[in-house]
Amino acid sequence: MTAEGSHDFARVRRIVKTDEFSSVFRLRPAYKSAHFVLYTRPNALPHARLGVVAAKRFAPRAVTRNTIKRVTRELFRTTPLPALDCIVRLSRPVNGKDGPATTGALKAQLRVELARLFASQAASSARNSRKPAPDPS
Repeated sequence: MTAEGSHDFARVRRIVKTDEFSSVFRLRPAYKSAHFVLYTRPNALPHARLGVVAAKRFAPRAVTRNTIKRVTRELFRTTPLPALDCIVRLSRPVNGKDGPATTGALKAQLRVELARLFASQAASSARNSRKPAPDPS
């Protein structure tokens, strides 16, 4: 189940322990978008792992928070990433209590932002892996 390119979201692909979250949060944010911050840290596993933090103060409705988590997991599963611990944190309000909890437009906006975050991380790691090794002579 932990093969590269697997589209599952088994427990081994999740960051679940508080100390694992803390160790990633200690580092500088890797990327920011209008509503999200992506924190990353290399791990020693053969696959990437994901943690999602959607605070109630930025998404007051449970339906909205669950939508954010669902879209994030979907994009994480389908984006090829190197062995990283990734935490996606909601950093700005996405909607209020007035009006609908989720809309097609909100889902599309979230999908675009999150896809950009994961794509930038995948591109960054691809650039880093292409750098030539320093010449020891």
